[in-house]
Amino acid sequence: MNVVVELSAAESWALLRQAVVGRLALTVDGRPEIFPVNHMVDRGTVVFRTAVGTKLEGTVGHWVAFEVDGYDRATVSAWSVVVKGTAREVQSMYDVLDAFELPLFPWHSAPKPHFIRIEPDSISGRRFEVTGSTRSALQTGLAHHASDD
Repeated sequence: MNVVVELSAAESWALLRQAVVGRLALTVDGRPEIFPVNHMVDRGTVVFRTAVGTKLEGTVGHWVAFEVDGYDRATVSAWSVVVKGTAREVQSMYDVLDAFELPLFPWHSAPKPHFIRIEPDSISGRRFEVTGSTRSALQTGLAHHASDD
């Protein structure tokens, strides 16, 4: 039997801190949109950078969801963490200076001068053991990738 384990808030925050990239979910013109973004956890919030455009317009002052997930080779388990909350643009001078101190840099050369902070209303996480043919496929794929190194 594949048991899903609900993670504590502390475990969820720890996994969120370790994740390299997450997915930002928001609503644009009444339709769902999802964007991959790199992020940082800062003082119990999620911070990312963006340029003028859909992410900025669709997040500031709106409810959003942010999700990260991963796979733990040691325990052969998968996990997922979801943060839901309100997105706010970092605007006060001191907060902007603090945000610039975060090791959070765009992954491409286009400028991303706007810092967005998701102030969480909730965080939830879960973990489950990967079983059956999916487990075999993952182990075969991981072994194949390891031999390529």
